[in-house]
Amino acid sequence: MKRLWLLFSQTVTVFVAAYFVVATLQPDWLAHGFKRSGAGIALIEAPAVDAPAPAPGSFSLAARKAAPAVVSINTSKAVRHPRSNDPWFQFFFGDQGSQAQAGLGSGVIISPDGYILTNNHVVEGADEIEVTLTDSRRARARTVGTDPETDLAILKIELDKLPVIVLGNSDQLAVGDHVLAIGNPFGVGQTVTSGIVSALGRTQLGINTFENFIQTDAAINPGNSGGALVDAYGNLQGINTAIYSRSGGSMGIGFAIPVSTAKMVLDGIVKEGRVTRGWIGVEPSELSPELAETFGVKAAEGVIITGVLQDGPAALAGMRPGDVIVRVADKAVTSVPSLLATVASLKPGVQAAFQVQRGERLLELGITPGLRPPQAQRAQQR
Repeated sequence: MKRLWLLFSQTVTVFVAAYFVVATLQPDWLAHGFKRSGAGIALIEAPAVDAPAPAPGSFSLAARKAAPAVVSINTSKAVRHPRSNDPWFQFFFGDQGSQAQAGLGSGVIISPDGYILTNNHVVEGADEIEVTLTDSRRARARTVGTDPETDLAILKIELDKLPVIVLGNSDQLAVGDHVLAIGNPFGVGQTVTSGIVSALGRTQLGINTFENFIQTDAAINPGNSGGALVDAYGNLQGINTAIYSRSGGSMGIGFAIPVSTAKMVLDGIVKEGRVTRGWIGVEPSELSPELAETFGVKAAEGVIITGVLQDGPAALAGMRPGDVIVRVADKAVTSVPSLLATVASLKPGVQAAFQVQRGERLLELGITPGLRPPQAQRAQQR
């Protein structure tokens, strides 16, 4: 009997030791359902679905699945009077000090590591960020990084046993699919609204530099920014960002950033501290008959270049004002947004083929993109 007990205790000891080693060196083996992204973040991705299931009579299952991972975000920042440092202002009005300005938004927990997706405009300039979960737990959040050009921000909180949303495939969304918008509108508490996908690939709205919005008629109101747009399975399809409104409330036109864009921004910020995008240094314009006639170009489609930055990547490769970019790396260019998105997806330092119409000639230029500079720096260059 003593011998059996000794054998049992040795077996348990070896098993515990092996478990400890695996949990320390290869935690992915134990994280059932989790998949590591390019930046090493544990994410849950929904399995591929060949065709969407028929719309259920109730969306309660989808709401129960997704809602716990949607959080409320409260921000505060100190605001001083613009003339508070003026001696004459202080003489007459005294030291006004600073006043706290509060902000409200939503966010989505996308990893058990505590990473939260939200909008950049929700946390921009905030001195303090507090996250409230549906189970009433609160935590201070730190900003891991922001990407103003897509209006996304990554936050991180330090709490255990976090609810995590399942990431869907926004590339498989179709117009007419049922969706739910989850957030904290007007600070009344977590709210779920339903609707359908009204349109896909919305661009040229003037909201962000890079636009590829999901349009929905699910009600999105102030405070919903940064919240979740989920499908009928409760999988995340987008981050609610903006509404078209004349009154300040929902008018049935809301916009969400696709989760495919959000994953790219997440990996870039966590892995490299910023999103790396290609840049060639040109001023593009939509091709019109007037511009085509002005530059003497014989092209029916593409994007015309009206300005080329001196010593920029495009200029060094021989691109000139009046050139019409037709294709980039075997991808057709049909509009300015499509050109921006395609060039941004190129890897800086790696040459790519640009098919260009110059007058009546079709040329191919090898352009080595540079690293896209920040917005403020690009404005100064222009």
